[in-house]
Amino acid sequence: MDLAKMTLPELKIWLDREGPFDEETLENILKKDGRKGARELIRRRLRSQRQNEEEEARLEKLILYEKQLWDKGIKFIAGVDEAGKGPLAGPVVAAAVILPVYKKIYGARDSKQLSPQKREKLYFQIREEASCCSIGIVDVPYIDEFNIYQAGLEAMRRALMGLETKPQHILTDAFTVPGISIYQTSLVKGDSLSLSVACASILAKVTRDRMMMEYHRQYPHYGFAQHKGYATREHFEAIKEYGISPIHRRSFKLDIEREG
Repeated sequence: MDLAKMTLPELKIWLDREGPFDEETLENILKKDGRKGARELIRRRLRSQRQNEEEEARLEKLILYEKQLWDKGIKFIAGVDEAGKGPLAGPVVAAAVILPVYKKIYGARDSKQLSPQKREKLYFQIREEASCCSIGIVDVPYIDEFNIYQAGLEAMRRALMGLETKPQHILTDAFTVPGISIYQTSLVKGDSLSLSVACASILAKVTRDRMMMEYHRQYPHYGFAQHKGYATREHFEAIKEYGISPIHRRSFKLDIEREG
C-alpha cells in the first residue's frame, strides 16, 4: 500500500485502524512520506503509542499487590483511603473501591498528583467501572470528640462496611482499620502502590471537595471553595474577621488562635 498517495484524512484513519505499530514501522513510514502534514500525523501517532506503553507499564506496577491476590483466586479486593485529615474545617471522607479482576483504570493515581479536572473525570470512570464502591463520612462533632486520627479510621471503617460486596482482602494506605475482621495489608504510601487505593483516594478527595463547595455556599466568607478548609493565610484571616463557623473543628482551636 502506497501511503504517500493517501490524503491526510485517509492516512489518519489508516493509522488509527491499523495500529498499534512497532516503532520501526512508524519510523520507516516517517522517512518515506515527505509531506509535512503526514509527518506530523505519524509523529503524533508515535508519541501516543509511547505514552500508552508507558501508561501500561505504570499500571502493571500499580496492580502488583492486587494481581498477587487475584492470582490466588481472591477476587474481591477493597482499596480504602481517606481525605481531609489536615484541614481546619469540614468532614473527613473515606472511600472503598473493589475493582473487577485484572481491571485497569487508565490515568488513575494518587489523587494529590492529579488536577481537579482530571480527578472529576476519573471519579465518574471509577464509579462506572468498579465492581462496587462506597463512601464513609465523619462529621466535625465526631472529630472534636474523638480526635482526627480516630475520625479518619472511622471514616474508612464506614466506607468498608458500606460496600455491597463483602471484600475478601483489604488494601489500606498505611493504616489498619479497626472493627473489621477481614485480613488487611497496610501499604505505606498505598495510594502510590495500589490501583485500588489510588481509586479510593480519588473518590474520597472529589467527594470531600464537592462537600466543601456546598459549605462555601452556606458560609461564603471563609473561601472554602478555594482552600477546601485547609490552613491558608486567607482562611486564617477569615477566621480572625468572622470567627469560627459551625463546620470548623473546635479541637483544632489552639492552632487557629495561634495563627490568627
